[in-house]
Amino acid sequence: MQWRAAILGLCAVLSAWATSPAKGTEILWDRFGVAHVYAKNTPDLFYCYGYAQAQSHGNLLLKLYGESRGRAAEYFGAAGLANDRWVWTNSVPQRSAEWLGRQTPEFRGYLEAFAKGINDYAARHPEALSEEAKRVLPVTALDPLQHVHRIVHFTYIGSSRLAGAMAPQETASNFLDTPEAVGSNGWAIAPKRTAAGHALLLGNPHLPWGDWSTYYEIHLTAPGIDLYGASQVGFPVLRFVFSDYAGFNQTVNSIDAADLYAIKAQGDGYLFDGRVKAFEKTSHELKVRQADGTFRVEPLTIYSTVHGPVIRQDPSGPVALRVAGLDRPFLLEQYWQMATAHNLAEYETALKRLQVPTFNILYADRDGRIEYLFNGLLPKRAKGDLRYWAGVVPGDTSETLWTSYHSYEELPKVIDPASGYVHNTNDPPWNAAGPSSLDPSRYPAYTAPVNTSFRAERSLRMLSEEPKFTFDRFVEQKHSTRAELADRILPELLQAVEQYGTELAKQAAGVLAKWDRQAQPESRGAVLFHAWATRFMGPAMGSQAGFAVPYDLKAPLTTPSGLKDPKKAAAQLDEAAAETLKNFAALDVPWGQVMRIQWAGVDQPANGGFGNLGIFRVITFGPLRNGVRTQTHGETYVAAVEFTKPRAHAKVLMSYGNSSQPGSKHQTDQLPYLARRELRTAWRSRKEIEANLESRDRF
Repeated sequence: MQWRAAILGLCAVLSAWATSPAKGTEILWDRFGVAHVYAKNTPDLFYCYGYAQAQSHGNLLLKLYGESRGRAAEYFGAAGLANDRWVWTNSVPQRSAEWLGRQTPEFRGYLEAFAKGINDYAARHPEALSEEAKRVLPVTALDPLQHVHRIVHFTYIGSSRLAGAMAPQETASNFLDTPEAVGSNGWAIAPKRTAAGHALLLGNPHLPWGDWSTYYEIHLTAPGIDLYGASQVGFPVLRFVFSDYAGFNQTVNSIDAADLYAIKAQGDGYLFDGRVKAFEKTSHELKVRQADGTFRVEPLTIYSTVHGPVIRQDPSGPVALRVAGLDRPFLLEQYWQMATAHNLAEYETALKRLQVPTFNILYADRDGRIEYLFNGLLPKRAKGDLRYWAGVVPGDTSETLWTSYHSYEELPKVIDPASGYVHNTNDPPWNAAGPSSLDPSRYPAYTAPVNTSFRAERSLRMLSEEPKFTFDRFVEQKHSTRAELADRILPELLQAVEQYGTELAKQAAGVLAKWDRQAQPESRGAVLFHAWATRFMGPAMGSQAGFAVPYDLKAPLTTPSGLKDPKKAAAQLDEAAAETLKNFAALDVPWGQVMRIQWAGVDQPANGGFGNLGIFRVITFGPLRNGVRTQTHGETYVAAVEFTKPRAHAKVLMSYGNSSQPGSKHQTDQLPYLARRELRTAWRSRKEIEANLESRDRF
């Protein structure tokens, strides 16, 4: 009888989808371009979510879906070939189709409704979409699932984690010794640490501005559902979300959920446990659009091993990639269940499914419960530490071939800690609830690094030193631009320059002595200090080798510290000063003169800066061009939530606006808030929304 019930359930869902949206369903658009969906049922909610994304980001949405199909070169030209090779090499289309067939009838119906919303918008507003984007239409339920699979498993994990796996082999390095490309800040604070006795939650992802990492803010309501939050364009569920009951956010973590294997080729096969196994060989033809509209065909042959596909050839032989979670098709459904949970028990029930293969997750609710989880699919490995597995491991033995994962119970986590808070800034989990709140020795050596970043230490300092947070103070601290690294090392640097410095270095030291240690537009000395830090800690400001006292997990607010070589540090300031004078003709050039926000025709001074300087308000800037550096990533979506009863309230911001469509004023209308370090009110009541209404879609 179970099959009969499943069929009846599917019929009910498809019936709702076929007639959706029901009469009375609306999308109210506020004056910041945020869609407030009022749906009569859950399929209609997903329909409106798809419709709204198409209106706000239609060209980008369809571009991303075309890429996730592995047909970017067919739709857009030869520039998409590298993407298509990566997608097909990792079997994203084939696996996604199999995953779609395994969805529950109910959730598959939601995906169908989401796709129909996109298609209906495109049919009603063809003039709003580019000709290139329309080549991707129509969208199906497979597209959002396939897109999320590509982004989560083969961008966050497989591609970003491995730093360009198609390139020549790189040696393993400390996780801090890489430029910040993805990241986030997350806080959850229990009522015992707040002035009003309500839990607080901060979600603050830092990702590159534009393309697949673009966030979209939305308000979704249906009977029994009232969700507010954001996720990347193309995602049919929210990844940063709160309701009146609970909420969660995420940060990129250091979990090793993908590994590279050195394959020993022999004849037409490869060695594995002393025997020769045949490569699994598949072929595809990739269509490439030419300038005249015709197509040529690029052949692609993929060789796979028991580990996964061969993704490159090193001088020593083929290298294969193994990614965790390829047997877990219910990631989207788990996110939906987490978002609609009313309490910690319901949330944990969803979380324990471990369908989401990566990300730290932080949670808070109106009952005052908080949790931090070093979430992900952590492979069970027979040997080795994190550095060993960050390299290319032997692929000729089953000793290195992991086949299972650690359970939810085995992952680092903290629930309702005595400190009254949990936090993460992409750092390892060990200080999630205060110094030494988790003991690394209780977990396998391959779990996570020990060293942390100065941004993490700044976060910990602000949390540990605030006795009771008001909501206003909570928001104020989120905007902190103070450089923890400067507080830690600047006094000793000034002493070193006094003893060893050149005349130029001493002039530079005079500037740094007067600097407010902030990254505000008017801050004089921040540009100079950044130039010194790139020498002292390396280009990415991640190396801690120059400190006299190494990092101590039990003393994160005072280590690392001191100058291992004061004379060298003084010489590095001399070099930094010469560079600063050469580039800007002044040692005390204001931060905002050099660091700029340039977006869709807007050019304004920046506040905030590099996280590895210990700045909590992260904005990373690209290379110097024409005397300025412009934003590349950071400060995307922000949500500061207070779980007041009966209605939670929040302040939010989407820094680059809530639309990427050409001509939309919502590309730039929130940049003034970014410049002023302010957040907007998240309008959630019908009265507030109607008072700030820009337009309405009725169905």
